[in-house]
Amino acid sequence: MIGAAVYSIRQKDLLYATIATGIISLVLSVLFYLLQAPDVALTEAAIGVALTTIIFIITIRNTVRYEDEHDNKEKFKSGVK
Repeated sequence: MIGAAVYSIRQKDLLYATIATGIISLVLSVLFYLLQAPDVALTEAAIGVALTTIIFIITIRNTVRYEDEHDNKEKFKSGVK
């Protein structure tokens, strides 16, 4: 879990960082289950792993990357389409 957290913080690509946070939530839900808190484990799995990760991925897909936006402006200025 700590390894996935460090990876998530150090990752430059938002999609990979989001997947790493989903893995953190998955490991956390397994730990809650092992600590005999199945209701908390199910809630963490449903909200942390599924819902939050999906919302972040959809949001990332609907935004424009800064690098892509910068490249498009340069192409527009030079007349390349």
